Parts: sequence; structure tokens; C-alpha cells
Amino acid sequence: MDWQLLGISFLTVFLAEIGDKSQLAVIALGGSSVHPRSVFFGTVAALVLASFLGILAGEGVAQIFPAQLVKSIAALGFVIMAIRLLWASFGLESTNSADQPDQP
Repeated sequence: MDWQLLGISFLTVFLAEIGDKSQLAVIALGGSSVHPRSVFFGTVAALVLASFLGILAGEGVAQIFPAQLVKSIAALGFVIMAIRLLWASFGLESTNSADQPDQP
């Protein structure tokens, strides 16, 4: 077993999952349930299944396309998302400042 890859995978998924919508849903379910252990096992099963499907998809894509192409497409996707987020944030700032009257 590649322990370094195991650690990197764990750390990446752990950090990506902190504070996302699924964690907030789990907090709500766990807080309102009389069986928090069931919520835990259901959440673990869902994350394992989602990760397994991602691994299968990644393995299938890796067999069809070269790794460098997949990495380039992923990088381009992140760049596009970053530009859209920046564009939206600047658009919101100019809209908010236009709506508010000038203060002395």
C-alpha cells in the first residue's frame, strides 16, 4: 500500500469536506436525530460511495485520455471558475456601491 498516497488522499478529502453543504446537512440531521450513530454510518456510506464512483470515473478517463490532457482540462476548469467568481464579486461590489447613496 502506498501510505503517502493514502495520507494525501485523506487530507485532501478531509479538507475539502470541512464546512461544505454536506457537513451542514449532517450537523442538522445529527442534531435532530435520536440515533446519531445511524446518521454517522449513513454519511460514511454516502462519502465512500461517492468517492468510489469518482475513482471509477477517474480510472475510466485515465484509460481514454492522457494524464497531461486531463490535468490541463482540470486546471482550465479551475481557472474559469476563478475568473467567474472574481467577475461576480466585482460585479456585486459595483452594484452595491451604486445602490447606496454617497455618505458625507
